[in-house]
Amino acid sequence: MAGAQVVCLQEVFNTQYPCQAEEHERFELAEPIPGPTTAALQKIAKEHQIVIVVPLFERRTHGLYHNSAVVIDADGSIAGLYRKMHIPDDPLYLEKFYFTPGDLGFLAFPTRYARIGVCICWDQWYPEAARLTAMQGAELLFYPTAIGWIPGERDVYGASQYSAWQTMMRSHAIANGLFVGAPNRVGPEGQIQFWGGSFMADPYGNVLAQADHETEATLHVQCDLSLINTARTHWPFFRDRRVDAFADLQKRWCER
Repeated sequence: MAGAQVVCLQEVFNTQYPCQAEEHERFELAEPIPGPTTAALQKIAKEHQIVIVVPLFERRTHGLYHNSAVVIDADGSIAGLYRKMHIPDDPLYLEKFYFTPGDLGFLAFPTRYARIGVCICWDQWYPEAARLTAMQGAELLFYPTAIGWIPGERDVYGASQYSAWQTMMRSHAIANGLFVGAPNRVGPEGQIQFWGGSFMADPYGNVLAQADHETEATLHVQCDLSLINTARTHWPFFRDRRVDAFADLQKRWCER
């Protein structure tokens, strides 16, 4: 583990991305939580005294499935469970067929080394999700991800798509004064070329480490949690939020 204290894996890490087609047999990839994968990684977490964020295709009961992430603490116990809240439906990303939207809300879990918040992939485009996770006290916010280029996109849109993706999460780090990490799948699976580019940003939005677009990589990043206090003291966004003026955020759209 090269001295790592917190490890985050990519979205539905223990299988190929299942949502490129609507095929009922793919539900057999799901498993309960706790289940065999969490049990195996609980042993590893305890043995190495590490925290592991484990994204899984969760079978909650017959006919009810989630795209989920388990946070396992360094003693091997389960610190918490997050279920993906925003479910996309795009070409080759047919997640609404497989996953029920999460019902646990936006959460952060105390662990031995840091308070960890988790959102998953499509959640990363929503500033409200990052804000509410930060308001739960998250110090590290992870976005396990499976995002890539569909056929014909990379040459024309590839650079701008990746830039938008990373910029969005760097903005969450800045606006909320915390560390943000996005471990992404990489390489071809079916028709998707997952674009990798996993990265970690500090509370100022600086990219501390970034993987390339072609090869598997493990990023080792030191996160000085004292920077959270420094950033929030100098950029007091939480102090200046007009919470009295945000009621319309609970509406789908504001008709004028």
